[in-house]
Amino acid sequence: MIFDADEFVFQPPREIVFARRVLIKPSAGYPTPHPMTTSRETLAKVIQGIKKVSPADIILLERSASSMPVHSIYKELHYDFEHTILLDVNQCIPVAIENPLAKPFSLSTFWLPNVILSCDYLISIAPFKITRGAGEFTIKNLLGLLPEEKYQQNIQELTDHEYELGVDNTVADLYFTLPFDLGIVDGLKKLISSGDHTQDRIEDYGKIFIGPPYDVDLEASQAAGIKTEYLDLIKKAKDELGE
Repeated sequence: MIFDADEFVFQPPREIVFARRVLIKPSAGYPTPHPMTTSRETLAKVIQGIKKVSPADIILLERSASSMPVHSIYKELHYDFEHTILLDVNQCIPVAIENPLAKPFSLSTFWLPNVILSCDYLISIAPFKITRGAGEFTIKNLLGLLPEEKYQQNIQELTDHEYELGVDNTVADLYFTLPFDLGIVDGLKKLISSGDHTQDRIEDYGKIFIGPPYDVDLEASQAAGIKTEYLDLIKKAKDELGE
């Protein structure tokens, strides 16, 4: 579903009413305002909506993609929400989770933060970012959950060559290994980049996309008139699984 950002009020799915812990994965790897990162405004609306219907613990989880510690980034982005737990991926205990695909695109096992396993509902909130003609939405946002301890070299490669097919393969595998319940594309503004951040173009957009992560990323891609490679890979695997 697509909402006008000014009118957006988060109506939590019924599952959240019964959840004990809700995990939110924002895009907050850099100390840079929206649309490079998830806006405080949209994040606040989601957190407020959850609190209205549930006493669940709300956890924000992210890994720094810069030299700044993630808790300093949270502070820089004004993620100062009451009764919300702010965690750093690199300070969590990594656990191995098997990829359920019989033929993985890249990895058969992922190391992921243990806190995820204790959460009842998972939400990915990503800004509306288009880089080199491809979308970077809620499923690609999950790359920020890979702990540096286990993927230091790989993370550097992903940062330097994040538009190569290998990254899309990893994103597709993550989709099946760590299925998130809800995706939100935070389109208060739209970021269009050629990969050189000095040439980034930012436009007012004023839309919020919300729904299952695959559907949301597909809808955002269609709205932008772009092709997002990892969605094609996911569809291919879904077809093979008979979904």
